[in-house]
Amino acid sequence: MTGPSTRVPVTLGLQTDKPRGAYAELAVLAEDLGFSGVSVFSDLLYQSSIVPLIEMAWATDRIRLGCACWNPFTLSPYEIANQAALLDAHSGGRAYVGLARGSWLDAVGLRPTRPLAHLRDAVGVIDALLAGEGAGYEGEQFRLDQGVRLVSPSRRLPLLIGSWGPRGAALAGEFADEIKLGGCANPAMIAVTRERLRVGADRAGRSVDDIGVVVGAVTVIDRDRRIARSLARREVAMYLDVIAELDPTVELPGDLLPTIRERLREGREDAGEIIPDDVLDLFAFAGDPDDIAAQAQRLIDAGVDRIEFGTPHGVDEAEGIALLGREVLPRLTDPPGAPLSGA
Repeated sequence: MTGPSTRVPVTLGLQTDKPRGAYAELAVLAEDLGFSGVSVFSDLLYQSSIVPLIEMAWATDRIRLGCACWNPFTLSPYEIANQAALLDAHSGGRAYVGLARGSWLDAVGLRPTRPLAHLRDAVGVIDALLAGEGAGYEGEQFRLDQGVRLVSPSRRLPLLIGSWGPRGAALAGEFADEIKLGGCANPAMIAVTRERLRVGADRAGRSVDDIGVVVGAVTVIDRDRRIARSLARREVAMYLDVIAELDPTVELPGDLLPTIRERLREGREDAGEIIPDDVLDLFAFAGDPDDIAAQAQRLIDAGVDRIEFGTPHGVDEAEGIALLGREVLPRLTDPPGAPLSGA
């Protein structure tokens, strides 16, 4: 039985590290619980995202599916368009396209020199191919001859751009349907991001209100909040190393990031143990159902348009997703002050 819809769409984000069949099971669970969609990540060295996405497309009927986010520095925009069209066909029209510059590219010998021009041209090529009109595209980094079309039928798909920075947000303001702040659970970033979007939206003659702001972050829920927050600290440490300095609303303790980075280099599992509670709550969803619901509500009150609860969800992923669906989604749907379902 499908659960109620929330005041904003709430989706799940999954890592592509699972065996065959696991994605279908989790996607069916998400659909039955009332989540609006499931995204997968495209992190370096993990399995290709299209296989889990197709598996979930075959197993579900309603939820939106997509990769958040494909990386046009490691995968050709032509191939991104092709895979997105494939997903859309296999899901019966439920796909979206997510793009981002990504991190840790130097580990595989990639050093983008003009990332915004690269991303802009990727958007142009992908849009031209999905539109199916053979209009072509001429850019600085990528080009597409007139008359070139995907062999399979396609259509323009909703576009998400993942970016923390002002220039990436301006690009999203020009072209995207959504912008995602990956690794963010900070309500203060909603207003900052809208102002950054406005620059590009004004340039393109668009309304900034037509561009959704999405936040997504490591999520760990457990009835024992201490267990949840301990695991979240371990999971979020490597992401905090990359994104914490991108949040202009946060002032971190001066020794926090250097210490985390040193511990990560040493391969220590306790790298995140020094993350203070108030910092953890800005970069992860962590705790018991009350904690997670309160964090999500703060984001809703700040004007977020979609929340994506990211992996690993719990000590056991399926149990974590079930707890989110049964005891967090109802809290976000019910009137303020209503008890949790089953409480």
